[in-house]
Amino acid sequence: MIIAASGFRDEEYSESKKVLENGGVKVITASTILGIAKGKLGITTKVDVLLKDIKVDNYAAVIYIGGPGSYNYFNDPLAQKIAKETIDKNKILAAICGAPSILANAGLLKGKTATCFPGEAENLKSKGANYTGSGLEVDGNLITADGPESAKKFGNEILKKLSHIN
Repeated sequence: MIIAASGFRDEEYSESKKVLENGGVKVITASTILGIAKGKLGITTKVDVLLKDIKVDNYAAVIYIGGPGSYNYFNDPLAQKIAKETIDKNKILAAICGAPSILANAGLLKGKTATCFPGEAENLKSKGANYTGSGLEVDGNLITADGPESAKKFGNEILKKLSHIN
């Protein structure tokens, strides 16, 4: 799970992480800083690995968590490279809230069915996504969701996809 060092959306991270961990998935948290990252609403969590040290081969899925901090990754070449590599290696790529704009800006949503936080809908459309505005969308190995109210469904969908790999 890739989160912002500050301003990630608490529920999107904690609720989907809980679903995954309850399903037996080991979740590694990545960010631009080591130590403690802080959510928009105040939760804190330990960061396990730096974004620059992520090796996509080591993971079955890469998950971008939204919130205002995720906007720092929208045009970040490293965040986009990780997303592209995840798709190239046929792994699960997921993003929630504003974070699907990272995927759109990396050119990964062209012709794909996707959703996101409504404030980013125009960006997804302008990059060729088939934006639906629904709570959750799955297009192959690509999973997108609209925000905190869909966090649990988002986590469940990722878990379901992961269970088909093992």
